[in-house]
Amino acid sequence: MTRHDDTIRLHHMLDHASEAVEMVRGKQPDDLRRDRVLQLALVRLVEVVGEAATRVSEEGQRRHSSIPWAQARGMRNRLVHGYDKIDLGVLWDTIKYDFPPLIAELRRILGDQA
Repeated sequence: MTRHDDTIRLHHMLDHASEAVEMVRGKQPDDLRRDRVLQLALVRLVEVVGEAATRVSEEGQRRHSSIPWAQARGMRNRLVHGYDKIDLGVLWDTIKYDFPPLIAELRRILGDQA
């Protein structure tokens, strides 16, 4: 992939992670457990973050080694292949605790493009 393609994928990661964080702002874990539409939306957003991560070139992943590539891909795989046993606590924690530093790092990498 070209550097341009990697930039597009990084933007996809940033946009979807940011949207997920915004969706849970002011909410509690019980809100997620009770709201099926919220569950479906957040699962999809996290899946896209992971899918975009899989599409960043090996060179791009080496260049931006501060991004937890394996974890992003792994979370996507857990959601897609384990669709029948999604742990909402893990989903919540990913968005509340793992995504904010990921967003900050993606913004740093993308700089003025973010």
